[in-house]
Amino acid sequence: AERLISEGAQLLVGAFDSGQTTAIAQVAEQRGIPLVINIAAAPPITEQGYKFVFRNFPTAPMILADAFSNQLEIFSVTGNAPKTAVFMHVNDTFGVAMQKGFTGVMSKFPQIPYKVVDTIAYDPAARDLSVEVSKAKASGAEALVMVSRLNDAILITRELVKQRWNPMAVLSMGPGWYEDQYLRTLGKLSDGPISFVPWYDPNKKLTKQLEAAHNKAFKDINLNTNHVYTFEALLVAADAFKRAGSAEPKALADAIRATNIKDNVSPGPGIQFDAKGQNSALKNSAIQNRGGKLVTVAPKDAANAKPELPMRPYNKR
Repeated sequence: AERLISEGAQLLVGAFDSGQTTAIAQVAEQRGIPLVINIAAAPPITEQGYKFVFRNFPTAPMILADAFSNQLEIFSVTGNAPKTAVFMHVNDTFGVAMQKGFTGVMSKFPQIPYKVVDTIAYDPAARDLSVEVSKAKASGAEALVMVSRLNDAILITRELVKQRWNPMAVLSMGPGWYEDQYLRTLGKLSDGPISFVPWYDPNKKLTKQLEAAHNKAFKDINLNTNHVYTFEALLVAADAFKRAGSAEPKALADAIRATNIKDNVSPGPGIQFDAKGQNSALKNSAIQNRGGKLVTVAPKDAANAKPELPMRPYNKR
């Protein structure tokens, strides 16, 4: 970030990771260069009183609150719900933030039908998660609630198959389970998990335009969170530049504060920033893996399919 600014960068977009984004935000603020965050969920980033940092991505508590709301909708629609669950999470910045928020946010949703019988943390760089999955299976839980990354999601799925554990639901509150490499690597074994994540509203006009352009350029890659929120970060930058009529950093920052984009892609009313630089009106979705594709199953007004629960057992595929 220091090097980019020294070389003349007038605005930064990034950085796909809460820990790295935290460091970049400090530099951007010190140097008076706007940072438009595309992906980073750790709450403290927008709690520092920064004036040059803007986040069009939900915080961990926002992701969790919407996850519980969307779960309740899915349980109601399908008429099925687990009574017990294990909460497994990576122990990186994002995973720890989600773990800290999980119990507190869940307490605000007394209607949630399951009880968490165990919490298991693990290293996202681990190459063997057999012990963790064995411990989760031994709990007798009906559902697996996950905060993962890509490689560990693949490892855990293979362990579920190997250990002949067929939970009725895998409920993911993070990346990994919906990514193309997960779908391609596991084939029919990838079907069924439901991810509660920042996503896109498939019914919005701009989404259809983005999907068409994306599918034309990259026909073998599913549109996902990473593309959508990077696209919107660039949309925020372009919109601010157009209104400011200048690429001068302070003018850009002033314009970003006044952002009011209604024609967007992510769920919710659009893109605006509060006094902390956070888009607090963002909504999250529930998406399910189906035959190598991803369908949106909740909330109803941003969905294009109905949820399927319980998951088909791995040994019957």
